[in-house]
Amino acid sequence: MKSILKSFINGILTIVPIILVIYVIYKTFIFLDGLLGNTLKPYLKEDYIPGIGLLSTIILITLLGWLSTKYITGKIIKIIDRLLEKIPVVKTIYSVIKDTIQSFLGEKKSFSKVALVTIPGTEMRSIGFITSEQLEDFYSPLKDHIAVYIPQTFQVAGFTFLIPKEQVEIINIKPEEAMKFILSGGMTSTVKQKEAE
Repeated sequence: MKSILKSFINGILTIVPIILVIYVIYKTFIFLDGLLGNTLKPYLKEDYIPGIGLLSTIILITLLGWLSTKYITGKIIKIIDRLLEKIPVVKTIYSVIKDTIQSFLGEKKSFSKVALVTIPGTEMRSIGFITSEQLEDFYSPLKDHIAVYIPQTFQVAGFTFLIPKEQVEIINIKPEEAMKFILSGGMTSTVKQKEAE
């Protein structure tokens, strides 16, 4: 019975992560393919091949990105950008989405520096990511502070703390490794240590 239970647990540990990854990739593919795929299906009918919608989306985004670098179309996109930033409610949603995308893909990427911070009044420490080092423009008394985002374990939600610069220690760890460490509750480092042994 113990042998059967052990084999079952090994099966869960081996197979479940693979199945979940395949499921997430499949759902992501279906979502991205459906963005333009649902528009193209009525026209192509039986000729529609799964993936055409995704390919069309990639081509469209690339084309719009190329057009944004051209003089006339670039000016039009800038006008649309300014309009969206002036419409009440819409400007808040637009700026959050725009800043989030730029923080991951823009020239000044956020989450590129891993920070180690001490929780006030304790000797406990937490790992986070520096999201902004220029808080003076946001609120001038915060010129000596930086924004550190600290994710919560087993979820994407987290907290943003504004901490004095001298109290933040930047550590030389890849952001991906730090994120895995946090989201897994520190278990990834334990697994690696066991594998090394």
